[in-house]
Amino acid sequence: MRRTYGYVRVSSQDQNEARQYLEMLDYGIDKKYIYMDKLSGKDFNRPAYHRLVYKKLKPGDLLVIKSIDRLGRNYNEILNEWKYIAKTKSVDIKILDMPLLDTDQNKDLIGTLIGDIVLQLLSFVAENERNNIHQRQAEGIRAAKMRGVRFGRPEIDLPKDFEKIMVRWKKGELMSKDAIKESGLKYSTFYKKAREYEENRRMKENDR
Repeated sequence: MRRTYGYVRVSSQDQNEARQYLEMLDYGIDKKYIYMDKLSGKDFNRPAYHRLVYKKLKPGDLLVIKSIDRLGRNYNEILNEWKYIAKTKSVDIKILDMPLLDTDQNKDLIGTLIGDIVLQLLSFVAENERNNIHQRQAEGIRAAKMRGVRFGRPEIDLPKDFEKIMVRWKKGELMSKDAIKESGLKYSTFYKKAREYEENRRMKENDR
């Protein structure tokens, strides 16, 4: 019996998959046959995709996807996966946003040729858009750094008497637990800052 599956993908955990999911339900796909990944489309190392394609899909089944970029964003890998699903596994594919790609509708020679051309074009566009996104992100980060924006965890402010605490600790006048308590730092942070303090002190001595 032919079974219809849906595949949904968003790039990160905080992105909303509701629109894609609702379109699958509107198409008539049972929610238990809808598989979803919240991962980048840079490759096909995605758990839900693997379960669906390699364990669930059977010859004659139909795989429904919202758009080609939801399948992936790597040009060569999209073409390879498409060939594997449609040719090797004999599973039909329907792209809701691009009916020309429907393998269950365009099985004649001309339909297949048109579908292959459109697939290659859209795969190229999907990868190119991914590259453009990365470039815009890199440019945005560079511009932000030039404006003085700092990325990563904020720098922890040291107590004003940290150097005195370090001197007393190094001399053995303070036990480690007391030095940590006086500094007001966490255990791991204290030792990290202690290492940095020692490295800076040695560098200053070497520069003399």
